[in-house]
Amino acid sequence: MKSTKSAVRQSHFPGSLCVVYFVSLLLMSGVHMGLVTLINTKGWNDIVAVLIPTVYWALVAVALTLYARWQIKKTYEEPMHRLAKATAKVAQGDFSVYVPPLHTADKLDYLDVMILDFNTMVEELGSIETLKTDFFSNVSHEMKTPLAVIQNYAQLLQKENLTEEERREYADSILQSTRKLSSLITNILKLNKLEKQTIRPVPEQYDLCQQLCDCALQFEDAWEKKDIEFIAELEDRAIIEADPGLLELVWTNLLSNAVKFTPPGGTVTLTQTSDEKEITVSVSDTGCGMDEKTLRHIYDKFYQGDTSHSTEGNGLGLALVQRILQLSNGTITVKSRVGQGSTFTVRLPAPIHREEISQ
Repeated sequence: MKSTKSAVRQSHFPGSLCVVYFVSLLLMSGVHMGLVTLINTKGWNDIVAVLIPTVYWALVAVALTLYARWQIKKTYEEPMHRLAKATAKVAQGDFSVYVPPLHTADKLDYLDVMILDFNTMVEELGSIETLKTDFFSNVSHEMKTPLAVIQNYAQLLQKENLTEEERREYADSILQSTRKLSSLITNILKLNKLEKQTIRPVPEQYDLCQQLCDCALQFEDAWEKKDIEFIAELEDRAIIEADPGLLELVWTNLLSNAVKFTPPGGTVTLTQTSDEKEITVSVSDTGCGMDEKTLRHIYDKFYQGDTSHSTEGNGLGLALVQRILQLSNGTITVKSRVGQGSTFTVRLPAPIHREEISQ
C-alpha cells in the first residue's frame, strides 16, 4: 500500500505538458505558414505581408498570456487567498473554519496536502480550546463546592448557642472540605507539571513487590472498615526500573478507587506477575462496574462516572495515572461490567539488566 505522500502529485507541470505545448506550437506555426502562403498567393504588398503575421502572433501571445494567467489564478492565487482569509479568521479565534481541498483524494497535490494539514490544525486548535474551556469550568465547579461548604459551616460556627458536638461536627466538615480542596489543587499542579514534562521520571531499580505491599497497607483501615476481603497475589520479588515516586501515585490511585467503589463485604484483588519482557500489575474489585460510555471517558479530567462517590474524589486520579504511565513507557487497560466490578491492568517494561537489590 502506497503512503499518502507518495500518491501526492508534486507538480502542476508534468512532463506531458511539454508535449502539449510542442503540438500547440506546431499547429500555430502551421497556421503561420498558411498565412504566409496565402499572402504570397494573393501577391499582397510587403506591409501587409509583415502586418498579418505580426497581428497573428500578437493574438497568440495574448491568448497564451490569458490562458497562463487563468491557470495561475485558478491553481495558486484563489486557493492561497482562501487559505489567507481562513488563517485570518483562525487568528481572530474562529476555529470553525474549513477550507475545501482542490481535488479529490485520489488526485491530491501538495497544495491539497497543505490545505488538509491546515484543516487538521484548526480542528486540533478547536479541540484544545474546548478542553481549556471545559477545564476551567470544571476547576471552578470543583473549587466552588468545598468553598461553599467551608463558608456555610464557618457561618454556623459563629453561633453562640452551639453544643460541643455540633461544633465538632461543623469543624470536621470544614476540615474534610479543606482536604478535598487541597487534594484538588495538588492533583491539578501534578497533572500540569506532568503534561508540560517539568516533572521527568528519574528511573531507578527497586523491588516493585515491596512497593505494592506498602501502598496496599495504606488502605488497611479503609477495607477493614467496609469489611472488604483484600487478596494479594504477588511474587516474592520483582525488580523494576522506574521512578518509584511516580509509580506510587499509580498504585495508590488504583487501590483507592478499588476500595472506594467496592461495597461492604466485597473483594479487592491485587495481582502481580512478570516475565522477561514486562511486569504486569492488576487491581480488581467487585464493585459497581462501568458501562461503555463511562469506559470511554474514565481518563478525561474531572470525569466521574459514578456520581454517588463524587464527594470522595475530583476525577483527576486516572488522568494522572495515564500520564505517569505514558512517561514511564507503560500502558493501562481496563475491563469492566456493570454490577460485576472492574479490573485495571498496568504493564511496564522489565529492566534490561536485572540487578539484585541490597538488603
